[in-house]
Formats: sequence, C-alpha cells, structure tokens
Amino acid sequence: MRIIHWFRRDLRLTDNPALEWACTHADALCLVYIHAPEDEAPWSAGAASNWWLNQSLAALSKQLQAQGQQLIIRRGRSLEQLRTLTQEFKADAVCWNRLYEPATLARDQAIKQALREQDLTVRSHNAALLLEPWQVETGGGTPYRVFTPFWKSAQQQLPPAQAVAPAPQDWPAAEPLHSEQIASLNLLPAHPWTDKLARHWAPGEETALDQLDDFAESIADYAQARDIPGRDGTSRLSAHLHFGEIGPRQIRAALSASAPQDADKYMAELGWREFAHHLLYHFPKTPHSAFNPRFAQFPWRDADSAQDDLRLWQRGETGIELVDAGMRELWATGWMHNRVRMIVGSLLTKNLGIHWLAGANWFWDTLVDADLANNTLGWQWVAGCGADASPYFRIFNPDTQAQRFDPDRRYRDRWLNSPQPEPMVDLKLSRAQALERYKKVRNASA
Repeated sequence: MRIIHWFRRDLRLTDNPALEWACTHADALCLVYIHAPEDEAPWSAGAASNWWLNQSLAALSKQLQAQGQQLIIRRGRSLEQLRTLTQEFKADAVCWNRLYEPATLARDQAIKQALREQDLTVRSHNAALLLEPWQVETGGGTPYRVFTPFWKSAQQQLPPAQAVAPAPQDWPAAEPLHSEQIASLNLLPAHPWTDKLARHWAPGEETALDQLDDFAESIADYAQARDIPGRDGTSRLSAHLHFGEIGPRQIRAALSASAPQDADKYMAELGWREFAHHLLYHFPKTPHSAFNPRFAQFPWRDADSAQDDLRLWQRGETGIELVDAGMRELWATGWMHNRVRMIVGSLLTKNLGIHWLAGANWFWDTLVDADLANNTLGWQWVAGCGADASPYFRIFNPDTQAQRFDPDRRYRDRWLNSPQPEPMVDLKLSRAQALERYKKVRNASA
C-alpha cells in the first residue's frame, strides 16, 4: 500500500499512532507537512507560534533524514495539496492525527469525505489527548461544564499508564518528491522580535523528551514549586505539547513510572488541558463569545477609550510590579508563569474593564504555547464568564499575590530592570468599580 502520512501538530516520531499505522501498512511512504494558515482562520498561528513551528519543522526534518526519509513541505489549501500529492505519489491511503479546533474539524471532515470519494483509504487517529473530547459525558449524555466532575469521570475511563510506542524501526521505502524549503513558508517575521526566543527555547522532539526526563526527576516538588514564579518549578512542556513534539500519554507514563504518588497534581493540569478541548469541541463559539450568556451584554470598556491602557498593559508599564514583570517575561521569552497569567488577566479584565478577547489576542500572538482551547478556557476563566470560571468577584490583588508568591522579589527583580512608573490604576477603587459592573449584569439577568 502507498500511504501519505500528513504531519500537522504531531511533530514527533514516538507515540505517533498515525505514523505507526502508516509504517506498519505501507510499502511506500510519503511524509508531508502542508502549511495552510488560511485553513485555521480566524485563529491562524501568531508570531511566536510561527517561530516555534519553523524550528520544530527543521528538527523533525533532521530526524527523518537520519532515518533515510524526506519531509515533504507544501503550502496552500490542504485539500488541494493532498489531491496533488495523491496523484504524484499514486497513493492508496492518507492518514493523520486529529485536531479539535472548530476550523480544523470542519476542514478535516471535508477532506476525509473528498478523499474517500477518490476511493482512497483515509485513517485518522488520536495523538494529542488522553481521551477524545466526545468520550467523556455526564450521566445524561451531555457535555461537562465543571472541571472536577469532568476529571473524575475521565480518570475512570483512562487505561492503566503504560509505555508508549517507540519511533518506527522499519521504515518503508521513500520516494523523492518536490518539496518547498522551510524558509519559503515565511514563518519568521520581518521584525526581530522572535530572534530572542532562541535564547530560551529549543523546539523539537529530542528537547521535549529531555525536558520530560528532567521534570520527572523533580516532580516531588511540583505541588509547592508550581506557584512560585521565581523558581523553575513547572514542566515547561506546554509548547512541546501544543506542537505534538510530545504527547500526554508519554508524560503520564513517565511520571507514573518515576513517582506516581507525586504526579497527581500535574496530572490534574493535564486534566485541565483535556477539559479545555472538551469545552471547545462541544461549545465551538467560545473563542469569540462568553460561555456564560449573562456576559453577552457586559459593559466592557469601549475599545477606542481602552486603547492606551491596553498598550501600557501589553508593554508591562502599568506601574504594578508583578503585572509588569509578567508582561515583560512574556515579551522577552514568549512564555509566562501560569499564576502570573491569572494575575495579569485579572487586572486587564476586572480592574481595567477591558474585554477578555483583547488579552486573548495578545497572548495568541506572543505565547509560544498559544493553544486555542487553553487560551479560551484561561481567559474566560479569569474574566469570570467561562465554564467553571473564577467568580467575577474574585479579583486578584497583584500586590498581595507578590507578597505571597514572590516574597524574595526574585521574579520581579529579574524582569523589572528599570524604574517603575506610578500605578496606572488604584487597585482598591477599581476593584469596587468592577464589582458594580458585575452587579448590573447579575441584576439584569435575575
């Protein structure tokens, strides 16, 4: 059988079920990556994600070359490119690992139907999640809206953690085909903002596996260290997960093998990732619309009047130390500590009254781990309008949070290397104003 394996956000050789199926069944194999950002509109990847993708494709291509294989790069609408490839390669089958965003789901369903109409075998697999988004449901057959019962139910469905499939050992014959150069995809922006990301990250499967090994050795400290932004206490696997350089089954197996008694807290974080995809699948309008319908008429500030304050927030010039440290960490590294993400989000949406989508869009462009499901869940959670959301009246005080989680100033002093301006907003007064806005929405919908 002549098989095309379509790489997407599964840029790894280990624990790759579609690739494993292809290598098992193929007499001849074509490995392709198709760059089609328009297929994912309106949430095409931002600048930081494109930088990561550029590096990750180069790493994958190098891995495949070592196996005598070629990564074929094409660009253009995915269906058109696959149709062309099936003719060039005289393919019998096409396989891929599933994606779950609304745009990619619709695209993949259309592609599957079109290719089957050409009498091609089409196979899709799950490489990105522990469970499919449609597998976990309430007793009434409806999707979950609250994390704790969702994760309890999901855990009951998980098979025992076990070693995952290694990289293929026996590769089918490869046939050279025309390939674009990775550089021709223009993933690197003209401005040099992303140049500095290479000082902090090394995309690729090999780095992801090394990072997992290091994290597994320190998992005993995770429950306490994860909340301290000045410590290296998190896994730093989120971008590797998003691009599929590593999968959640691999993480679960490694942590269960090394320290199962200490892994529960991190497994719950993987559970939140599963929950985010569950919500996005069942409620596909949430990247743009509040999950809680009461917030449809919420009095967010007018975008024009908020523009200057938004810019100060983006630049880390609010005069509020922990917020500015987080925003400057983001600008310098393409990443921000999770607790600080909640704090900067709370200030933007509650103290400043700016729509959560403004923050979601900024994170989308600047985070190397920007993921539509996680980004949507996180911003709606902190704004108080999402599923299982932080109550709107829970408003983080950045100064109190700094005293609690950065008492030695290690985090703030690392990122605040210039005199701070005066705070742009009074935290106490703006908190009271936020609560008044919420009361109007609550009373109007009572």
